[in-house]
Amino acid sequence: MSLFTNLLNLHSGNKPREDFFTEIVAYFLSLNKDILIDWLKHHSIISDNNYSSIKISTQQEHQALASHPEDSRLDIVVELSNGLSTDVIFIESKICSTEVPGQLKKYAEILSNLPNVRHRILIYITRDYDPKDERKKYCLDLLPKVNFFQLRWYQFYSFLKERASDILAQEILIFMRKNGMSHTNQFSSVDLLTIVNFNKTLNLMESTLSEEVQREFKLAFGGVIKGAASMTQWRWSSRYIIYTKFSGDNFWCGLGYFNLNPDNFTEYPYLGICLEVSPHFVERPKIIESMHKVINDQPNIWTPENLTILPDWSAIFYRKSLQEFLSQENQLSAIKDFFLKSINELKNIQPDFNFPWKGVSIETVTEVDKEKDPDTSPPSITQL
Repeated sequence: MSLFTNLLNLHSGNKPREDFFTEIVAYFLSLNKDILIDWLKHHSIISDNNYSSIKISTQQEHQALASHPEDSRLDIVVELSNGLSTDVIFIESKICSTEVPGQLKKYAEILSNLPNVRHRILIYITRDYDPKDERKKYCLDLLPKVNFFQLRWYQFYSFLKERASDILAQEILIFMRKNGMSHTNQFSSVDLLTIVNFNKTLNLMESTLSEEVQREFKLAFGGVIKGAASMTQWRWSSRYIIYTKFSGDNFWCGLGYFNLNPDNFTEYPYLGICLEVSPHFVERPKIIESMHKVINDQPNIWTPENLTILPDWSAIFYRKSLQEFLSQENQLSAIKDFFLKSINELKNIQPDFNFPWKGVSIETVTEVDKEKDPDTSPPSITQL
């Protein structure tokens, strides 16, 4: 569990991920100025380390120049002084977005116009690939010139990982992994194995969630959403599942593979079924109360997640680690049996809830129904 992820989830509505992370990193660097200097020297951004004063500020506002349409607010400003001269660094960070048109040009012009500054440096650091080669020449052509550096967050992750000696640094690394900022620009041996075996792995997972399992899921919970299991679920939620909704997007259950992108190689994905409720669902209090009852009655069977954290999605899981199936002679058969058992376990706790679903008992389904049921067939690649 990530401390910073939990804190970020306390924000209702759109989560200010970039500003949130900016504050965390700036605070960490203000406490560890030696790491800041080493990081800047590591990328040849500075060569001097004889600074007597280091000041770090965030969300610093600068009045618009005559050619600018509006004022600017900078993510991080670093001021390095040796008592005789001062170097100023602007750091613009992007995680889930890209440069606003003209943003870096405007920041470079502000830097160039600062008085009494020896070295002017603009750093553009991003999670995703967003090349800005043309900005370097523009910055160097300014008078006074601005030195432009483009970095990626995975580089900071690798640098910090070698120096993470306290809890704060460890939490930053966890948050970066959770938000895709630890990925390098090189294929590792694990990446190559993933590429070669991707279709095989996908087909294996598909086979355990198709036909009989999908049919039982639909009979129990009223349907299977078209396109489940989806690659979108895998990419954005690290899961490969079939699922259905009970009340719009507020209340749903899903069956399949979870935690497909764990934080480290010692963790295994887990399999099973989840029941999840949104933070804003009007019936949430009743559902959470029922979830607590299930956990209290069957603590060794059901696992809670975020039942006491608001605002956030809350869920209960019936699950096992994939590792528990690796010793089976027929792993796929064992996994499929576990999925069928998971469906029954969720059905068994239905009386504890006022679930807005209407399942169909298997005894009432005719052969004609089976032939007309399009959702019981395995999902094709084009549906994913």
